[in-house]
Amino acid sequence: MKMNLILTGPMGSGKSTVGRVIAAELGWELLDTDLLIEETTGLSIPTLFREKGERYFRRVEQEIIQGLSEKTKAVIATGGGAVLDEGNRRVLLGIGLVIYLKTTPVVLGKRIGRGDGRPLLTGKDPVVAVTELLKARELYYQQADAVVTTDGRTPAQIAEAVIMLARRQGIIKED
Repeated sequence: MKMNLILTGPMGSGKSTVGRVIAAELGWELLDTDLLIEETTGLSIPTLFREKGERYFRRVEQEIIQGLSEKTKAVIATGGGAVLDEGNRRVLLGIGLVIYLKTTPVVLGKRIGRGDGRPLLTGKDPVVAVTELLKARELYYQQADAVVTTDGRTPAQIAEAVIMLARRQGIIKED
């Protein structure tokens, strides 16, 4: 039985923020794959990209996600590109309810601002960059078990929608 909630979506969709709200509400552990990568490597994501490259980052990301397969009652906030790897998608779909936090490029652009600390946006217009990323990744995001739109909603409202979905799917039992 899938007993985790996994949040996917592009940078700025609210995975970490909404994940914190859900974890607090349910009393579950929050596992943010980007933070786990930073803890594992001892480097920030921008430094990791700059010094080791995206390929190295993706390899560490795969190892982290593989290591989550034994977790239960966790809210897992994935990095925006985690869905690019078929093995990652398979693991995530196997261990929990995968929810795509769908957000329009304009809203993403507003949320991420100039994209400071986001290596894939360096030197680019954020709206143009996220539009390109979404075009390349949308097919993979759509493989999620469910989609929750985030535009015009607060993190608490998004978390509530995710929790309701998880209850309907039997992931969260009523007390």
